[in-house]
Amino acid sequence: MSEELLFQPSAAAIAHTQTTGEQYAAQYERSVTDPNGFWAEQAKRLDWVTFPKTIKNTTFEYPDVSIKWFEDGVLNVAANCIDRHLAEHGDDIAIIWEPDNPDHEPEYISYRKLHEKVCRCANVLKSLGVKKGDRVTIYLPMIPQAAYA
Repeated sequence: MSEELLFQPSAAAIAHTQTTGEQYAAQYERSVTDPNGFWAEQAKRLDWVTFPKTIKNTTFEYPDVSIKWFEDGVLNVAANCIDRHLAEHGDDIAIIWEPDNPDHEPEYISYRKLHEKVCRCANVLKSLGVKKGDRVTIYLPMIPQAAYA
């Protein structure tokens, strides 16, 4: 890790940081020296349907290279990314979408609006017969609807 500072954050940004350089270095060191313990601790920050018993399962022996994280855990990504923020942060901004055209205004999407749009998209897929375990491909440009899908 280089100590050369390429960008000087503003005093306001520094005042609002949640991790110092020293704290980051300590976390990084722990992630390298005790990856199972470190990532098990980080996994507790998520809401799991089934908390994983196996944190890291890796082999680098060719030709059987395999890297698996939390392989026996079950996680609802939408619940973690959106639902759990609704009660306290529903009106806060979840996504800022910047259009490619500088003449167009950015769109500020709250957790509440994001939840509504994601649910609407999920219900459309259900109405089309899509069920758990199915694979669906949706090709979209970088627009808010890509996040909803």
